[in-house]
Amino acid sequence: MAELDDLLERNRLWSEALRAQDPDFFKRLSEQQAPKYLWIGCSDSRVPANQIIGMDPGEVFVHRNVANVVVHTDLNCISAIQFAVDVLKVEHILVVGHYGCGGVQAALEGRRLGLVDNWLRHVADVRQKYLESLRRVDDARARHARLCELNVVEQAVNVCHTTVVQDAWDRGQKLSVHGWIYSLRNGRVRDLGLDVKDTSLIAERQEQALALLGRTSGQDAESTGE
Repeated sequence: MAELDDLLERNRLWSEALRAQDPDFFKRLSEQQAPKYLWIGCSDSRVPANQIIGMDPGEVFVHRNVANVVVHTDLNCISAIQFAVDVLKVEHILVVGHYGCGGVQAALEGRRLGLVDNWLRHVADVRQKYLESLRRVDDARARHARLCELNVVEQAVNVCHTTVVQDAWDRGQKLSVHGWIYSLRNGRVRDLGLDVKDTSLIAERQEQALALLGRTSGQDAESTGE
C-alpha cells in the first residue's frame, strides 16, 4: 500500500545502515537467539524495550500487553515466560511499567474504554488492594504514579508465583525477577527494589519494595529518575 511505502523505505535504510556498520550483524542474528533478559512491559508505543536499555536486536526477549499485566490464566504471557526460561535460559525477568500509563489511569478512575476494561480489571484489583494508601495521596498525578508503581510490584510478584519460575528455582536454575518503572518525562528507568532470586525471598522483597515506595513520592521519582 502506498501509505506504507515510507515504512518500507525506513526499513531499507535501517538495514543498510546496520550492514554498513557491521556486515555480519544479520548473519549472526539469524543463527542464534541467546538473550539474558525477558522484558515484560506495556504495549504503549512510547516504551520500546530495546531502545530504553540500549540493547540490540537479539539481546532482549520481549512480551508486551496493556498495562504490563501478568495473569496466571493468560497463556500468551505464561507461554512467553516459559519459552524464555526453559528454552532460551534467560537469567533475568524484568517487569517494567511506566509512569503516565493510560491503562493504569483508566483503572484508577474506573473509566470505561471497551473490551479492554475486562483486562484492566486486574489493575483495578491492585487499586482496590491498596485503596487506603492511594487515598492518602492528595495529588492526582502522584496518585496515578503510585498505582503505576504498585502495579509493577504486584505483577512482578505474580511472575514469581508462576509454575514456570517456581520450577526453575526448584531445579536451581539461575533466574531473578525484577520490578522496574520507566519515566516518559526523562527516559530514565527506576528500580523499585523488588529483586527475587528464590521462592523464599518473595514476601520479604515485596515488603521491602512497598516500604521503599512508602518513603518516596511517585511524582518526585518520575521527575528525578531515581
